[in-house]
Amino acid sequence: MKSIIPLKPHASHKVWGGSLLSSIKNIEVSEGQDPVGETWEISAHKDGPSLSSYGPLNEVSNLEEIPYLVKLIDTSENLSVQVHPGDEYAQKFENSKGKSECWVILDAKEGAGIYLGLKNGITKNSLKESLEKKEDLSLSLKFYPVSRGDFFYVPAGTIHAIGKDVFLAEVQQCSDITYRVWDWNRLWDGNKSGKNGEARELHIDKSLDVIRFDEEFNHPLNFKIQNNIFANDLKLLELSDFELYSYNKVEESELELSFGERISSILVLEGEISIKRNSEKYLLRQYEAALMPLEGTNNFKVSGKGIFLVIK
Repeated sequence: MKSIIPLKPHASHKVWGGSLLSSIKNIEVSEGQDPVGETWEISAHKDGPSLSSYGPLNEVSNLEEIPYLVKLIDTSENLSVQVHPGDEYAQKFENSKGKSECWVILDAKEGAGIYLGLKNGITKNSLKESLEKKEDLSLSLKFYPVSRGDFFYVPAGTIHAIGKDVFLAEVQQCSDITYRVWDWNRLWDGNKSGKNGEARELHIDKSLDVIRFDEEFNHPLNFKIQNNIFANDLKLLELSDFELYSYNKVEESELELSFGERISSILVLEGEISIKRNSEKYLLRQYEAALMPLEGTNNFKVSGKGIFLVIK
């Protein structure tokens, strides 16, 4: 197996998707088909594996070696208000690992933002009552305007929604378990939902089981919010399933990086980056990804100029 494996993403069509990803990834959207809302850039998940020269990534590797999933997400509508379970609940009820995630904002229109966590004083009973009355649930959530270079951590149990007109990179545990709490009381047309004038399914009971209502959990400090992360090289997050780093390489000098017992990956966000590992060399351009398998020495060298994420 090669020391550097470039990847092609899996395209995920979503009712709320925009037009950006189909354009930059040259993905055809057929008439009547939902737009591309997500591209799964680095994924060994069976529901959306990335493609390599060796075949789908879930057939080449496994979730122990690549327990994380990296996406690009583009929105033209608000996503549903949702929550993801933690590992224990997901294993018990879904036979899956849980889903903590984080977001790196790549672009956003003026006034766009994300909904993250509950406002103080919102209880399980008051949230349930709002849902029963079909009230505007976003009024119970904290809203954060976003701009390029913002970072947010979304631990399992956090009620959240990505707003419309946002383009971001998401790094998460490799799980596809999502509980939809509220969908803005929308009725989707047939082209976008497959059902004429019907609402999408909600998962209210399971959502109320896993949403964390304590104020300390919903405090902004728990979401590790940072701004202007591209100004410096940063370690953004460390979880049991992945570590996430952001680099901004402004000079042509060579940077050497190492990794441990998990397969390491890289996603370029801007510019062009050359990767050298063992005797191999590969050029990655904007929004392209590659992984470094667990063979030979666990390090690689990066040259060129650009901004990129390293997951290990």
